[in-house]
Amino acid sequence: MELESGSQLLVVNFYPPCPQPEFAMGIPPHSDHGLLTLLIQNELGGLQILHNDKWVPISPLPNSIIVNTGDHMEIVSNGRYKSVVHRAVVNNKATRISIGTAHGPPADTIVRPAPELVDGETHPAAYRGITYREYLVLQQSNQLNRKSCLDKLRV
Repeated sequence: MELESGSQLLVVNFYPPCPQPEFAMGIPPHSDHGLLTLLIQNELGGLQILHNDKWVPISPLPNSIIVNTGDHMEIVSNGRYKSVVHRAVVNNKATRISIGTAHGPPADTIVRPAPELVDGETHPAAYRGITYREYLVLQQSNQLNRKSCLDKLRV
């Protein structure tokens, strides 16, 4: 995969206090599409990752950056590195802010398992190739439901 250039997306999320947080969701469960996502957040919790079918809160550490592997990292690594299913929940106490930057390949780059990680017998390709642009169209055509896009690309 050519990585001389790439794409970057900056997202700022603002979650005001919610009087009934049990009836609201900040961001529903999903995995990020690119290779890596870097995330900073203020001192309020709210980020949760899915681990062994349970939601685990990620406690913010001062001056830290959270690194999430994305769907394209899972594809390129032929499943060796898994993308992280996560969500954001709201609270009733104070405003939560997070800033994320997602990094991916150029839009017309075909994302597929790296040839070095594929052999026909022991480690066959686990995903079919797709351009980054086509992946984004596929992702937008479905609800963010865990790994629905990856499920469609599995061989």
